[in-house]
Amino acid sequence: MKKKAIIFGVTGQDGAYLSKFLLKKGYIVHGIKRRASQLNTYRIDDIYSDPLIKKNNFFLHYGDVTDSISIFSIINKIKPNEIYNLAAQSHVAVSFDLPEYTTNADASGTLRILECITRINKKIKFYQAGSSEMFGKVVESPQTEKTPFYPRSPYGVAKVYSHWITVNYRESYKLFACNGILFNHESPLRGETFVTKKVVKALCKIKLKKQKKLFIGNLSAKRDWGHAEDYVQAMWKILQNNKPDDFVICTGKQYSIKQFINMVSKELEIKIKWRGKGIKEKGFDENNNCIIECSKKYFRPAEVDTLVGDASKAKKILKWKPKHNIQSLIEDMISYELNLHKNAQ
Repeated sequence: MKKKAIIFGVTGQDGAYLSKFLLKKGYIVHGIKRRASQLNTYRIDDIYSDPLIKKNNFFLHYGDVTDSISIFSIINKIKPNEIYNLAAQSHVAVSFDLPEYTTNADASGTLRILECITRINKKIKFYQAGSSEMFGKVVESPQTEKTPFYPRSPYGVAKVYSHWITVNYRESYKLFACNGILFNHESPLRGETFVTKKVVKALCKIKLKKQKKLFIGNLSAKRDWGHAEDYVQAMWKILQNNKPDDFVICTGKQYSIKQFINMVSKELEIKIKWRGKGIKEKGFDENNNCIIECSKKYFRPAEVDTLVGDASKAKKILKWKPKHNIQSLIEDMISYELNLHKNAQ
């Protein structure tokens, strides 16, 4: 009997990679997507086919974590073995503009799913997608499963609620409910408003003379960047563990946004010279054209200056470790972007 999995947030970066991973594992995968007037399934078009035309093991359903009725009816109908909650308003800066909606989706959405599990079948395994943004203004480095949370955005606060409500339902109702505290993970499928994708996309266009300048926020912010392809495997491993638990998933290596830009530029053979300090710092090409400039528009009301994790627990218990490093991630993202432009010609 094949295992059945439900993925909330299936159309996102992680949802796409996780779907493909689970299908290779022999799962029947049910993805939940929000209704939109425009198609937003480009990340999963290669694995989806209309069941009236061709049968496969991947199905899509309309649903929303802000709507408890749809959640209940979907879980009750499918009766899954595993549920992965990847649905969220996932942009940190946007969460300051949409704090109420972010809380409704990212915090209350988790509660709704957990409550449905307790009412339908307590044996369903549940994975909650946590975030390194929960650590926010870090109190220690590197961050582990025991590091206290200090979120610095509505997004981070909502994710902290989701973390603790998952722990609470695990302890209260004996659910197999787990948190994956995932540090930044990127890929060619990353959304275009996220800084790594924005940098790669802009510098590729600058290289091809299709864009003149990249506007950026805090160049000195440091992050622990991994590849989403590695991290979705960790999600699955967390639910295959012999007991429900929480795990930090990360590379343990940290780079600033400026360093990331320099690495992307080097791969594209763009020589950048930096001048100025702070928000006035600018990047110039070899012809002395300003191609990178900081803008207050991209600074958050409360900045998170540094994040770097320690995945020792996951490596020991789950036998997980990332296959990609920062260089292979950048090469993957650049290759994808350049191919898009090549095919568009």
